[in-house]
Amino acid sequence: MRAVLVGFILLLASCSPRTDEIVVYASVDEVYARPLFEEFTRRSGVRVLPVFDTEEAKTLGLVHRLLAEKAHPQCDVFWAGDCVRTALLKREGVLQPFQPKAGADIAAPWRDPDHAWTGFGARARVIVYNTTSVKEPPRTLSALADPKWRGRVAIANPLFGTTANHFAALGETEALRLAAALKANGVRVVGGNSHVRDLVASGDCDVGLTDSDDVWIGKDRGDAIGLVYPDQEGAGTLAIPNSVALVRGAPHEENARRFIEHLLSPETERFLAASPSRQLPVRPSVSVELSKIRTMAVDWGTLSDSEGLLDRVKRALGL
Repeated sequence: MRAVLVGFILLLASCSPRTDEIVVYASVDEVYARPLFEEFTRRSGVRVLPVFDTEEAKTLGLVHRLLAEKAHPQCDVFWAGDCVRTALLKREGVLQPFQPKAGADIAAPWRDPDHAWTGFGARARVIVYNTTSVKEPPRTLSALADPKWRGRVAIANPLFGTTANHFAALGETEALRLAAALKANGVRVVGGNSHVRDLVASGDCDVGLTDSDDVWIGKDRGDAIGLVYPDQEGAGTLAIPNSVALVRGAPHEENARRFIEHLLSPETERFLAASPSRQLPVRPSVSVELSKIRTMAVDWGTLSDSEGLLDRVKRALGL
């Protein structure tokens, strides 16, 4: 009987969450996340157990996993490279509101109004162009439909990732108008933003829509490319921040809160700004670069419910 009791106690202990770790679902590039995880562990003694999304899943893999685990959470913190899917998780009741002290100086456009998530370190949606073949690049999205670029424009699939965010942020009228104009101009729709950059860098296309980090990485490797922050009809450039959120019912909630405070520090934004991706700090106290760009005003919650619009964009592009 005593042996059975000991075994039962050991079983309970094995089922209880450890107090010296947290589980982070991270839909960001591992090369940038790992050093931040390691620094948190060094400072706190808390081990980070990360689960990364694949490039092909475009954040959706971890979102579906969090939805499936809603009744029995296995994750403590969700860190995404955008905030649209995070807003979707808020809508589905997966996230626990949390107002981190470290995010107190982050302006309202980069935070959820109900404190379900906080943004930091943004990327911008930009026009990439080949600096050898293009001397006067287009300055707006509408200009990509100019006949002089016929068959020479590339975009990523608008059903996924930041390209989906971009079309949704334009609103239905503008998104469908742009999609139809691009189709009429022979746009090339490819698998991802880095593919767009590579087509432009190789000269197979002259211009394309991609993310600022893809352009900077290409420039660092010697690609003959440049970027333009498009101001679409005076609405500005879409800037998409990282977002971090506390999962409702997190098994290691206290450690999760500590990690979020760590991730939202100004040091994190400085690290991401100095990385090859050149992410744009949302804090002017860290960098004024983002404040020099006219940025779009976005309701991220509305964008998280854009599946119907994106399906119509797909049809307008003939996909």
